[in-house]
Amino acid sequence: MKRLFMQEVATRDGFQNEKTFIETEHKIALIDSLSECGYAKIEVTSFTSPKAIPALRDAEAVMAGIRRKPGVEYTVLVPNVRGAERALGCGIDEANLVMSVSEPHNRSNLRMTREQSFEQLREVIAVVGKSPVAVNVSLSTVFGCPMQGDVPARDVLGWVERFAVLGVRGITLCDTTGMAYPSQVESLSRQVRERFPELQLTLHFHNTRGMALANTLAALQAGIDRFDASLGGLGGCPYAPGASGNVCMEDLVHMLDLMGYDTGMDLDRVLAASARLPGLIGHPTPSQILKAGRRLDLHPIPEHVHSLSRQVANAELERAP
Repeated sequence: MKRLFMQEVATRDGFQNEKTFIETEHKIALIDSLSECGYAKIEVTSFTSPKAIPALRDAEAVMAGIRRKPGVEYTVLVPNVRGAERALGCGIDEANLVMSVSEPHNRSNLRMTREQSFEQLREVIAVVGKSPVAVNVSLSTVFGCPMQGDVPARDVLGWVERFAVLGVRGITLCDTTGMAYPSQVESLSRQVRERFPELQLTLHFHNTRGMALANTLAALQAGIDRFDASLGGLGGCPYAPGASGNVCMEDLVHMLDLMGYDTGMDLDRVLAASARLPGLIGHPTPSQILKAGRRLDLHPIPEHVHSLSRQVANAELERAP
């Protein structure tokens, strides 16, 4: 069965939305445990201004503290040239750049027009291009924007082309506000793959409307082999109402493993890492597999099943006349 590549975003996309600051040593310990799970890529942190995202103000310390595992790429979000310079000093493997294909969402999220964002990111690509570090561009709201509505496929393809011309290695198509649906996902994924076969293409789904797993299956039909997901289902877009909830990594891996795909993941280790999250963030996570267990995590057979004795639900009621 086809080899898939799983990419973790909880320690950046997830943690940046948490009200509780997660101490640096706990972030490092969690990332070190994730490095043993079989990921192709881990998005460690963001080199955004600490004033903008205080939850990730320890980016340099985290990057300096983690143990690098051969075969795992460690990527970070880079918003501008200053962030790129900071990140390049930390030995990153990839710089992840972000802008929205929706004009109102880009203005709301980044306080810039799309053209202003593109010019800023072009400068970042020029700086990073002088190093061996790869560049990925995550395009937000490609499947819809809660302010604009549908986003035309031609707009998405146009922005992908503009970045491809600049020599980026990869593009991530992001369902930032959970508006994607399966037939739409398959169609757009096919168009991007066919037009830009040289790009490393990733799909990034949110489960806002409960369609993330279905959308993953549609992307698979279109030949996609790289997927972002978030441990415990943490994260979302703070600038889009109701858009919380990245697709949960353990739920996704569980489904793909059952279907026979080679994810390269150790689900036991993923679940062990996910079980640590509530203690770190101070609240439960949306993870279904952590709550219910895997499909074949069986339960003890009740004694009355063996003996065929009558099962008594309430002994006092049974004794009543």
